[in-house]
Amino acid sequence: MSLRHLIDFGDLTRTEWEEIYGRCQGIMDCPKDYMDVCRGKIQANLFFEPSTRTKFSFQTAMLRLGGSVFGFDDPNSSSTAKGESLKDTIKMVSAYADVIVMRNPKEGAAKAASLYSEVPVINAGDGGHMHPTQTLADLTTIQRFRGGIDGVSVGICGDLKNGRTVHSLIKALAKFEGVRFFLISPRELAIPGYMRTFMQEHQLWFTEVTGLEPVIPRLDVLYMTRIQRERFIDPLAYERNKGIYVLTRRKLDRAKPELMVLHPLPRVDEIALDVDDDPRALYFEQARCGMYARMALLMDLACQDHRRPEPVEIGSDPVCKNPNCITQTERYLPPLVKQNGDGVCCAYCDSLLYG
Repeated sequence: MSLRHLIDFGDLTRTEWEEIYGRCQGIMDCPKDYMDVCRGKIQANLFFEPSTRTKFSFQTAMLRLGGSVFGFDDPNSSSTAKGESLKDTIKMVSAYADVIVMRNPKEGAAKAASLYSEVPVINAGDGGHMHPTQTLADLTTIQRFRGGIDGVSVGICGDLKNGRTVHSLIKALAKFEGVRFFLISPRELAIPGYMRTFMQEHQLWFTEVTGLEPVIPRLDVLYMTRIQRERFIDPLAYERNKGIYVLTRRKLDRAKPELMVLHPLPRVDEIALDVDDDPRALYFEQARCGMYARMALLMDLACQDHRRPEPVEIGSDPVCKNPNCITQTERYLPPLVKQNGDGVCCAYCDSLLYG
């Protein structure tokens, strides 16, 4: 596999995904065969934002492969609290570790880290932007329990504007044939413009609706997400939208017998507790699949050589106006842009600059 960093699921080709899934299958079927694959390798976990499943599954993944883990889950316990830049943190940590797993509340932080790292960087979530390894868990679950991904009708429900798992999943499913998207959200939490442009540019079939019940009979996969309090600047906007979608056993009565109910977790109140006992509820299996998928990814990335990164331009004023873009705080970053449809976007957070 030619992959160096995993920042965005778009970095992966379908063939590379299939390689990862092939390894994942092998691990799930016979985990003892993989106990020493990463012996002597060291993983750095840099969690600038809270995590349960992603942090623990990455730790467990490396330990099950025979490697070791260090890091932090509170930036106030590191020199970040003293004002150390992301660049300096990454240059230092990449001298100690063989792979870096990073979660950061700033959008584009993983892309920024990859510019300065000697070792592969894995994006474990960058604000409301992307979460590619959650998508590995999602695809692994669909493939293993459904037997294939082509032709799936998937409903994605909840906060689609700020849902990094949603954005990554859409980019991943774009690599498969005949996928139909039902995007279910309040209007103010609809998918962001850059994702809508992506879907149009790739000629994906999608419809945007505000109600769950009318579309649930048409779905093969229902991907529930929570309304994320931490992504709202205006508390009144959160109050307007919290609890707007709740999946209940009654609503599932209208769904296909083979429907798969997924959720990246944590849930708040968007799936009733008694749904857990329905055989179509696979979100806890999905979390387990995430550990195996991350093991399959680490088998490749953690075993690559250290490489000195290419020098990059020193920036001064960010070109991006997104207040949550990493360039707003790490102002030395080079002003990188990329094409998205007819527009030009920030290469860190994908926000439209002009066009």
